[in-house]
Amino acid sequence: MSRPITFLTDYGYDDEYVGVCHAVIAQSAPASRVFDITHGIERHDVRSGALVLRRSLPYFPAGVHLAVVDPQVGGRRRGIAVRTADEDRFFVAPDNGLISLAAQRFGGIVEAVDISGTPQRLEPTAATFHGRDIFSPVAAHLAGGGHLAECGTPLDPDEVTVLEMPLARAEDDQLIAHALTVDTFGNVTLDVEHQELAAFGLRLGQLLSVNGNDAPYVASYIDVPTGALLVYQDAYRSLAVAVNRGSAAEMLGLATDDEVRITPR
Repeated sequence: MSRPITFLTDYGYDDEYVGVCHAVIAQSAPASRVFDITHGIERHDVRSGALVLRRSLPYFPAGVHLAVVDPQVGGRRRGIAVRTADEDRFFVAPDNGLISLAAQRFGGIVEAVDISGTPQRLEPTAATFHGRDIFSPVAAHLAGGGHLAECGTPLDPDEVTVLEMPLARAEDDQLIAHALTVDTFGNVTLDVEHQELAAFGLRLGQLLSVNGNDAPYVASYIDVPTGALLVYQDAYRSLAVAVNRGSAAEMLGLATDDEVRITPR
């Protein structure tokens, strides 16, 4: 039996760290395919890593999801491996909230173990490279058909760290959302997913005010003139704000967690 592995880190692409982790995985699970989601997460940015996992993992097959964004490596934080309710997915990561948003998407965590002292770890174990010495060996063990209970000591799923995020809310006739991410084009993803849109009363074709600026709710950038602001659902079906051939983040002066007030005209 072999399971696929997804792999996300903030290691970057200039050093050998990702390649070494691949080599460790290949020694124990040579038949498992490894999908590199990205290794370009900004250094130590747990939140960005968590958001990328949440929106991208539904497009990957069920299997083992290895994620390492670990600013507290060598400290008191735990390493964990967990199983979710849906599709028998496993996550291996530091216990810092990195996997919490994605795990919620797959029905929540139903089984967890603390892998800090896992028998699968490489020896000697470096204090500063748990991605190689702890997380990759555990991911490979699970991918090769190993059982979660063999990877560490049982942990109450409720003890796994959950990343606290702002929540969109309705206030009178306004939707008050928050800027979750800003991509390289200046498009701003908001904390409103497709299934929530009906509850907030937004509908395609509606003219909206976004922080005092007119913006129609349309399907794509080309539905408005060049330089015009728009509201749309992005590729992951989250509500977003953009400027056709421009930057919504610059036009509106938005940074992460800033409020975005949307009002029907």
